[in-house]
Amino acid sequence: MAELEAEIARLIREYQAKTGKLLTIGTVESATGGRIADRITNVPGSSDYFKGSVVAYSNEVKIALLGVKKATIENYGAVSEQTVLEMARGGRKLLDVDICVSDTGIAGPSGATPEKPVGLFYLGLAAKDESLCEKHAFSGNREQNKRDAAEAALNMLKQYLVRCLNTKG
Repeated sequence: MAELEAEIARLIREYQAKTGKLLTIGTVESATGGRIADRITNVPGSSDYFKGSVVAYSNEVKIALLGVKKATIENYGAVSEQTVLEMARGGRKLLDVDICVSDTGIAGPSGATPEKPVGLFYLGLAAKDESLCEKHAFSGNREQNKRDAAEAALNMLKQYLVRCLNTKG
């Protein structure tokens, strides 16, 4: 079992012990194709807090299922801060979770533009009172970029959970 997923599980359990509330998690993924959910569910007992995932690879699914506005994709593109935040917020509502992690990006080797190169990913996180976005530029091949994006998304979730614990302490 990988270290980051185990750390997330530990933080969720610690938060529950401290507050009496078990935080629930979901993911809505595009470019990572379900890798974030796969890694979270590698931890025994993750079914206690992980509720589900949607792989919204096409713009149509992002719009129809997650509630991403068509205008957002038209104005900013599928790979943008605006889209990844709408994905996270929509996924949080759809999956009925406390925290939803999202991603969109250009894994490669094609699909790039001068403004949006291969390896560009946006990661999102939506919680009740906060939405976060991180922009990353990975430089690997398709497989490495997807792996690096999943790792970065899990790290963003971990950092959020650490902050939650520190504010509830």
